[in-house]
Amino acid sequence: MLVDFMKVMKGIPVRRTRIVATIGPASDSDEVIKNLVTAGVDVFRLSFAHGDIPSSIARLRRIRQLAPAQAIMVDIPGPKIRAGSFGTDALTLSVGATIELIEGFGGTSTKDQIVVERENVLSQLKVGDKIHIGDGGVSLDVTTTGKSIRAIVTSGGSVMGKPGLSMPSSILNDRLPTPEDRDRLEALRSEEFEILAVSFVRSAFDMVSTRTVLSRDDVLMMAKIETSEGVDNLDEIIAVSDAIMVARGDLGVRMPIEEVPHLQKEIVRHGIRYARPVVVATQMLESMTHAQVPTRAEVTDVANAVLDGASAVMLSGETAIGDDPVGTVITMDRIVQRAEQSFDYAKWGSGLGVQQSSDGTQATRITAAITGAAWRAAMEEKAVAIVACTRSGMTARAISRFRPPMPIVAITPSEATARQLKSSWGVQDVYISSATDIDDLCEFATTQLKLSGMAKSGDPVVIMAGSTSGGTSITDTVRMVMVP
Repeated sequence: MLVDFMKVMKGIPVRRTRIVATIGPASDSDEVIKNLVTAGVDVFRLSFAHGDIPSSIARLRRIRQLAPAQAIMVDIPGPKIRAGSFGTDALTLSVGATIELIEGFGGTSTKDQIVVERENVLSQLKVGDKIHIGDGGVSLDVTTTGKSIRAIVTSGGSVMGKPGLSMPSSILNDRLPTPEDRDRLEALRSEEFEILAVSFVRSAFDMVSTRTVLSRDDVLMMAKIETSEGVDNLDEIIAVSDAIMVARGDLGVRMPIEEVPHLQKEIVRHGIRYARPVVVATQMLESMTHAQVPTRAEVTDVANAVLDGASAVMLSGETAIGDDPVGTVITMDRIVQRAEQSFDYAKWGSGLGVQQSSDGTQATRITAAITGAAWRAAMEEKAVAIVACTRSGMTARAISRFRPPMPIVAITPSEATARQLKSSWGVQDVYISSATDIDDLCEFATTQLKLSGMAKSGDPVVIMAGSTSGGTSITDTVRMVMVP
């Protein structure tokens, strides 16, 4: 049976860059989650760094029921070091204050003492080492080691909750997945979610080993680039990943701060050249955690991420602990839609070139070549839409990397793939179909385009489909058809 998976919202501008929203105490209610869907959230991010595994799994299942068409991203913590809770009210750490660091679990941190929830870390610190709290707004310098570890506040600010602690990279020498991550992966093995975000990826080995432990091929594996090693090994990481995140929080405290904008542009363009969705994250509208409007600099930051070609922009604390999660998403949507009006689609696609996927397999080389041909044909003939018939979503992601000005429509036999494509730029509509014959798919596609209002009789449409060769599914057919 053919099922219309999503109906096009006629008369409403279609945003092509995706919005990811993090769920937290401020957005955890059923009502807020439903309102976030209405506001335009495409992907819900669940951090498994907070809370116990059973409660995290229960939240995942509840969000799946409340938002059946949205994608769910599960973010596992990796070797993240966290502080004991500072509480729910903001606590100010002043420049020049001396703070003791102690090891412990479940303890409360104060302005005089920070609990470090990680064994055998404090003993590795040296005088002069820097410790950054959260996204680096608050920083400490270690002044005393030995029996009592003390540090002085060199950059003050407010802290709350259980922020991460960024310490010298020599301390974070764990291989991924960590034992804590393994527990989470085992619990997630039978759960329904679409994307796994892996923290502190430093090499291809980290992604391969995490994928092996999860033991699922229906989940997009997203590598978070947030260390210097991750930047250095970007090519090999992209080759074994399905998606990339520019995690600017930790990246900004582990790399020179002035390098972050340039690294963001490099990672975005590099990932998308190889058909990997790329998410730009951290502090995008941070002032809206408590303010009703963002700063002008934040608006510019979001717009520039769109103009850089990012597949998605992500909200973290803004929706997790902010005063108005729904209003923040609405604001993000407005900024993104305006930026997309200035996006140079032709220049992006021409500059990208026909680049094969970095894993170099025959299937991906053929898919890259066919989607390149489809993009050129669509541009030259001014097609009203590009249709990607896809099982895994790879064909749609491959054509998406060209950032075509016309809508991308996907046809797939899998609802899981349909949800995954909520993280891919420009995939305007997704339909479920069990058809496999190219003629049947062409007829179905043109019928749906007419029903949606995207096409009328006589309009040109580019349609890509595939076959199975040697047991491997390959996109090897591109057709230009006129809507009957």
